Amino acid sequence: MNKWPIRWDLLLRYRLVEIIALWEGRLTTNHLIQSFGIGRQQASKDINSYLNDIAPGSLIYDKSLKGYKPSDSFIPKLTSGHADEYLHILARSEDITITFGELDMGFENTSMVRPITRNISPQVLRPLIQAIREKKRVDISYTSLKDGKEVERIISPHTLICTPLRWHVRAYCEHAKGYRDFVLSRIRNIPDVNDKMIMGVNQDKLWNTKVTVELTPDSRFTAAQAAVIANDYGMNDNVLQIPTNAALVRYVLDAYNIDINVLDSNPKGQQIIINNFEELRLYLSY
Repeated sequence: MNKWPIRWDLLLRYRLVEIIALWEGRLTTNHLIQSFGIGRQQASKDINSYLNDIAPGSLIYDKSLKGYKPSDSFIPKLTSGHADEYLHILARSEDITITFGELDMGFENTSMVRPITRNISPQVLRPLIQAIREKKRVDISYTSLKDGKEVERIISPHTLICTPLRWHVRAYCEHAKGYRDFVLSRIRNIPDVNDKMIMGVNQDKLWNTKVTVELTPDSRFTAAQAAVIANDYGMNDNVLQIPTNAALVRYVLDAYNIDINVLDSNPKGQQIIINNFEELRLYLSY
């Protein structure tokens, strides 16, 4: 990626222009206004200066979209074009390497081990985002890990879900007659957006059921060892409380590397366990 002699604050706004245009397929001044707290005039100026100075001809204003869309010649100039750039913006996750690099603070003694984002293309993500935004149904081709076969499904998506290892879309599936999570990297071809959804987020019972996951040090630790673990996780009275919803309980446990099917003979293997397992059992078997 080229090194551009651009102020770091303007560079961040240019990067957002590229990321939103590439992955959503529709860029408006509101994206910059809401993300950076700038005025509409400044946002419009930023888009125009990006088009004049960085990537002429890369964006086209579409009256029907009331915003800019990528042209056929669009190529990211200031970003990598990887899905994680957009997905981590959605998750409000900050990339420390970019932040400190642009501030030129000389903070080099930091290393991050991050999993690779699963294979996701803009052509797959854009229609899903459009369907979520416009509350529409989508035809998708999906490959299940169960048998590896590609199947056609009609879904009504309402939320993108970020987990430490992969991304899903939460949607009502007309074939299953219920809400399911679809792994984005397993969606094949380009999703086809059609008419209005028949089931939205308000009908998703598990999504709207608020629960709290309680984690505690493994009971086989000594009091002194448990105190160390409690301090590591910032627990109060040896309990870490994580508010979530019923549909996300398994993902919360995955994030803390908790396998409910395995009780390691050595408590140091997992370190923490579920304190309110019986309360959550119903959602773990779903």
